[in-house]
Amino acid sequence: MNAQKLEANARQIAWPSVITVISAAILIGAEVFGAAFAGGWALAILFGLSDTAAHVVQIILFVIGVAIMVGFVRGAQRVEPFTRRA
Repeated sequence: MNAQKLEANARQIAWPSVITVISAAILIGAEVFGAAFAGGWALAILFGLSDTAAHVVQIILFVIGVAIMVGFVRGAQRVEPFTRRA
């Protein structure tokens, strides 16, 4: 009986959904992290910051970018589930 229950709850990876989400995450990630780098550089020049301060601003924007990407992948996973019932 336990084997029947395991078979009923078995899940299979939905590879087309996984590949779609990963592909979109790569594309959007390149844009987000490129904007974080360029934005940090531009803000440093705008405010006359030192090189070290410019790197700190870039790191802060990079961390915000990571949060954005995590949110994107979690939202995309709700729309395109990574698993389905077998």
